[in-house]
Amino acid sequence: MAGKWQATLASRAELSGFGVHSNAPVTVILHPAAANHGIKFLRKGLAGGRERLIVSRYDSVSASELCTIIGDAESGSVSTIEHLMAALYASGIDNLLIEIDGPEVPILDGSSAPFIAVFDRVGLVRQEAPRRFLKILKPVRVAHGDKFSELVPFAKGFRLSVEIDFATALIGRQQKTLDMTPESFRSELQFARTFGFLKDVDALRKAGYALGASLDNTVAIDGDAILNPEGLRYRDEFIRHKMLDAVGDLSLAGYPIIGHFRSYCGGHRMNVSVLDALFADRTAYEIIETKGASMPRVDALSRGAALAFAPEAH
Repeated sequence: MAGKWQATLASRAELSGFGVHSNAPVTVILHPAAANHGIKFLRKGLAGGRERLIVSRYDSVSASELCTIIGDAESGSVSTIEHLMAALYASGIDNLLIEIDGPEVPILDGSSAPFIAVFDRVGLVRQEAPRRFLKILKPVRVAHGDKFSELVPFAKGFRLSVEIDFATALIGRQQKTLDMTPESFRSELQFARTFGFLKDVDALRKAGYALGASLDNTVAIDGDAILNPEGLRYRDEFIRHKMLDAVGDLSLAGYPIIGHFRSYCGGHRMNVSVLDALFADRTAYEIIETKGASMPRVDALSRGAALAFAPEAH
């Protein structure tokens, strides 16, 4: 379970890159924010010099096909937020203003590891405000055919059980369960990269997607072969990346979750849909706040711990 006190970055941090879908250059500036501010994106570079503040919350999601998008095309949006959001959630960062001058968060190496490294470089600070948690009280489920995502009660923290099933023998059926902590995210998920199939590239690019995808940021699959010269970072990198995506999408609940997320062949849309279903039923959850405890040390992983765990060899 996440620690009892809110946290933000100790100082401003900046990183730049390109969007995996738009291929647009973008700079992101991470600004520390006050307690109870939450995670918000300040979208700059809009037509006429406009800017827009977008709250990173499930009800801000406008699309969730190949990535998660908050805001809207007309007044301003930010896409592919899931890898950054997963890193924020797993690191215990509650409050941040994310200034971004383009339409899409940079893909970097396709994982959450570069964001974790930035957090470690600048450090985190504890804030004098108790953290609030989202406790799941009864099962909530969304399904499409045999695919499903659900949240069920689990008192010991935040557990994920995710299963995928692809026709290619390279992936096949993979399942993994993980109790989410800063340490487990670092050792099990942070390095897992996004992946895609070579057969889909032409159609995606004609539709305006994957314009920035390359072997530097995506695990490319051709039939039953990996095209990346270095191979996989984990033997089961595919399921681990799906779990990483789920952490990022579920962070849009706005609170650390006390419950168990389970998914079979889900994705961004079903991850967000289960949050919609949860918050539509006021009897399915409660917001709880930690009180009465003495102030502990900073509970998020601190400066100097970057990449403390090496990825599993394949």
